[in-house]
Amino acid sequence: MLVDSHCHLDFPDFAEELDDVVARAQEAGVGVIQTICTRMTKFDEVRTVAGRFDNMYCSVGVHPHNVESEGVVPTAEIVAKTVDDAKVIGIGETGLDYFYNHSSREEQRASFREHIAASRETGLPLIVHTRDADDDTMNILEDEMGKGAFPGLIHCFSSSHELAMRSLAIGLSISISGIATFKSAQSLRDTIVEVPLERLLVETDAPFLAPVPKRGKRNEPGFVSHTAALVAKLKAISEEEFATATTDNFFNLFTKVMPPTT
Repeated sequence: MLVDSHCHLDFPDFAEELDDVVARAQEAGVGVIQTICTRMTKFDEVRTVAGRFDNMYCSVGVHPHNVESEGVVPTAEIVAKTVDDAKVIGIGETGLDYFYNHSSREEQRASFREHIAASRETGLPLIVHTRDADDDTMNILEDEMGKGAFPGLIHCFSSSHELAMRSLAIGLSISISGIATFKSAQSLRDTIVEVPLERLLVETDAPFLAPVPKRGKRNEPGFVSHTAALVAKLKAISEEEFATATTDNFFNLFTKVMPPTT
């Protein structure tokens, strides 16, 4: 069994065929899916999507792109969405994106710290987005980890070797997307080789970043199998062994989720 640890199934790209998308994922061996919240104002829609399927869960949080329009949401408001709800298993996605700068850097950093506090308070993993912001991302994560530990991962990892090593050093995991299959991503593949197997997860980030051989198409959870096959080869293990390891890693990190019994 594989897990797609990060996708966006509330997006309109899937509105017309969500049942079919989930069915295809199951046929591809994907047993659990986490659909990710990017706006607090859209949380109810994300939660509704997750609630439609036994094997689907969701997170709560504000993507750095959306901080300007959503505001810096207080920790307590994030935490409140997780209480007494077995479907809400993660905090985010949050972090820093200096590539587009859709929100001010100051607001992004403030929002990031509120999400970290929510992760620390709830014990739910922090789902970190970082682009062109490696130093600030890691400085904040390291500073906050010093105030009290919290679980988490770097999602859709495509950053530097240094960021990977610093993330691992403070206990975070690394989630690999279809970017790893791109011809231009050799440095990323070199870094993946150095990440311990027990700290790896896989994801699609659907509808974005479809892996080879699906590149250029709308991504969907079932395509995570292509990324998993590539990373298994990099780690010099069988696809079955890799699937087992990364699925175990998901359940060890997202402890609110009970593994399927069948």
